Amino acid sequence: MRVSIIKPIPNPIVFKKQLLRWSQQFREVAFLDSNAYPETYSNYDCLLAVDAFTALKTDYHHAFEDLKQYQEATKDWLFGYLSYDLKNDVERLESHNYDGLHFPDLFFFQPKKLFLLKGNQLEIQYLSMCDDEIGIDFDEITGSRTVDLDAALDEKPIHIHQRISKENYLLKIAKIQEHILHGDIYEANFCMEFFAEKAMLNPLKKFEKLNEISKPPFAVFFKNNNHFLLSASPERYLKKDGEHLISQPIKGTAKRFLNPDEDENSKKRLLADPKERAENIMITDLVRNDLSRTAQKGSVKVVELCAIYSFLQVHQMISTITSKIDSQYPVVAAIKTTFPMGSMTGAPKLSVMKIIEEQEETKRGLYSGAVGYFTPNGDFDFNVVIRSILYNQENEYVSFSVGSAITALSNPEAEYAECLLKAKAMLAVLS
Repeated sequence: MRVSIIKPIPNPIVFKKQLLRWSQQFREVAFLDSNAYPETYSNYDCLLAVDAFTALKTDYHHAFEDLKQYQEATKDWLFGYLSYDLKNDVERLESHNYDGLHFPDLFFFQPKKLFLLKGNQLEIQYLSMCDDEIGIDFDEITGSRTVDLDAALDEKPIHIHQRISKENYLLKIAKIQEHILHGDIYEANFCMEFFAEKAMLNPLKKFEKLNEISKPPFAVFFKNNNHFLLSASPERYLKKDGEHLISQPIKGTAKRFLNPDEDENSKKRLLADPKERAENIMITDLVRNDLSRTAQKGSVKVVELCAIYSFLQVHQMISTITSKIDSQYPVVAAIKTTFPMGSMTGAPKLSVMKIIEEQEETKRGLYSGAVGYFTPNGDFDFNVVIRSILYNQENEYVSFSVGSAITALSNPEAEYAECLLKAKAMLAVLS
């Protein structure tokens, strides 16, 4: 049972900073920020969930069934993540690559305290066991200072290493293209890790910097005790709103320019690029097929194909695919039948996942998984964990990964340059 009250917020930008900084006292934190991006399907500008009443933490074995039971039993707000390696629960696959982060494969929690911001209106929802704390907490939040973050934790220089050298990267792309030429696959999303050991950093400070230079529509600060996700994701994986499902895969990236004419030309080149369009259309087709597995007959539609969206760092090519879920399927089935998202695997999905497991040198873990929430009525919204920093504070290990889609038309040098472009924001934040 939740107690709900509404509060007017005169300055949402300042309030969001106050809210996030206040949240740091809790063991579990999920902060989702749309950064006022003009996003058609968004329900909230910002959400904060803190302090677990109940939680689910598990490895990939029967993970989706555990999540289904947890969601159906609580029928409440749940916040958490699905790691990429849940692929091993969906298919007969394994993950043997190096893992320096050691996050659980799946983690969700039912928050005691929840804040939902839309425009200048804040809804506060507390479980009845702690609803007497609403007034005290709100005064604490609005009275907190928005400057003078503790910098003592952030004094140690961070030396970022690249897991795969450029020379080795080019060799691996050649092997993937051999598989494409032999007809094993059509497209593969190949990723590589950047990392630092003995890394002491202030996660909140790093997130605020990353979010400021990127301002993406699916930003996330997620904390589970000593595990942190700092995400500047521009991509939605899957949203459920009533019977409607919405997926918005990204495939296609172009550099931004300060000069307006150059920037506009970059957008036009991306829109017309046959390689970028081909990879986007392939993944759009894969998502159509995935959504059809739980869809009402004839309800799968491509609402937008190869549209160009601009973000602070890059232009992206995004398609929007929708369906209506058949009522015979439980909520979690819509996720399990589409996971992992096609934009982070390639096509056909099963064959690609086997090949990229062979060629990549790091266990993806939460990278290229998803973070989001369930509502009490079974709706949900999840991003794709890209453009994100992962940090194990206990192990002092920090990591981020980047990737690109490899097709028969791919130029390996250009793919490498695209990875470095995607790494730019994270490198700027950590260096």
